[in-house]
Amino acid sequence: MTIQSIVQTGLAVIAVAAIGGAATSSALNGEWYANLIKPAWQPPGPVFGPVWTFLYVLVAIAGGVVLTAHGWVSRPMLLWIAQLVLNLGWSLVFFGLQSIGGALVVIAALWVSLVAFMFAAWPVGRIASLLFAPYLAWVTFASLLNAAIWLTN
Repeated sequence: MTIQSIVQTGLAVIAVAAIGGAATSSALNGEWYANLIKPAWQPPGPVFGPVWTFLYVLVAIAGGVVLTAHGWVSRPMLLWIAQLVLNLGWSLVFFGLQSIGGALVVIAALWVSLVAFMFAAWPVGRIASLLFAPYLAWVTFASLLNAAIWLTN
């Protein structure tokens, strides 16, 4: 893994976090999200920032490992890009478009892309694959949360 690869993947992650964060924060301050029925087991709002910061660091490092090994045009790297696009897509669909069902479809695709990345990255660098385990766990939880919100609204 090189510093250059970490900087490149880190910048991509920062861009996604910034755009997704903008869509999220504007919706969190509005009536739509406030009026949604949410399950009692939803974590408090302040938990999400630190969790996503930690996960985004892992995502950038995993991307850096794969980028160093195979460059931008490889199956694992294309899956890494796909999961980043889907990650952003979820924020834009759920918070931007206020489509809970649409977001559920996006997060299901995100979950599949994470598993696919983990399998594709394993031969390249097991650490890259393992770094996605907490991300997969969180997206699994977020999928259940998204489904619960969809079912009750």
